[in-house]
Amino acid sequence: MLTSIHGTPVPLPDPDRLLHLQFRRFAGCPVCNLHLRSVAARHDEIRAAGIREVVVFHSTREELLEHAGDLPFDVVADPDKHLYRQYGVGSAPRALLDPRAWPGIVRAIAAGLRHRDRTPSLRVHGGRLGLPGDFLIAPDGRTIASKYGEHADDQWSVDDLLALVPAKENRP
Repeated sequence: MLTSIHGTPVPLPDPDRLLHLQFRRFAGCPVCNLHLRSVAARHDEIRAAGIREVVVFHSTREELLEHAGDLPFDVVADPDKHLYRQYGVGSAPRALLDPRAWPGIVRAIAAGLRHRDRTPSLRVHGGRLGLPGDFLIAPDGRTIASKYGEHADDQWSVDDLLALVPAKENRP
């Protein structure tokens, strides 16, 4: 059982529905913020498909409350990266150096400026080189699908996620 930054218990797996477990980089990460805005905008659609969203960051609870406290789904702090190791989600310089990440980084910084997002600390807990990871987990604990990101902007879109939902399985 995990605990969200708001103190809510988060079962892993969720016994009643599919669970989309997202591993993101750090509190205030512009690429993560842009991606999570797209997830938040379609959260009702995701829930209607029978999916519970859970996002894990390698930041402290306090940092996440400041940067992600208003998201409409569960956010979990894992500053010591226990879950990251358990799921094999790592970090590497290619997170930022891979040219495929650069357009997303530019879009994310521009969006952050438009939305006046708080900037992350200069020294982020756990570093800036984390890679994203996505897992769709069934109520019985089976991993239905997974994606290990190759760079900072390599994660499932909402459309990618919804396309993975097995027909009729676990829908309310």
